[in-house]
Amino acid sequence: MSSTPRTSSDLDPAVAARLKRSADGLVPAIAQQYDTGEVLMLGWMDDEALHRTLTTGRATYWSRSRGEYWVKGDTSGHVQHVKAVALDCDADTLLVKVDQVGAACHTGTRTCFDSDVLPVSQ
Repeated sequence: MSSTPRTSSDLDPAVAARLKRSADGLVPAIAQQYDTGEVLMLGWMDDEALHRTLTTGRATYWSRSRGEYWVKGDTSGHVQHVKAVALDCDADTLLVKVDQVGAACHTGTRTCFDSDVLPVSQ
């Protein structure tokens, strides 16, 4: 696999034209449990990953470290069934509302944001 995301995709051209990507062609994608609002993880998508997510109903991300696409749960069984996808107001971040089966984090925890909570001064 290439270490850079694909530059062409079957993503709806109207959607693709709206996306504001990073220099490496990626958009951050926040995965959130659809019914509770719990923030689960942050992944990265290019146009093809977004296309696959929208057309298969399974969250598909671009791995920056491995340089390949990955479908959440294909190896772990911890699947993300996509319920909705939204762009933020700047079109530079995706919110992927999912029904998470099992752990969302690669460490085996439900969310990637529960083990290192930083203190906030009041």
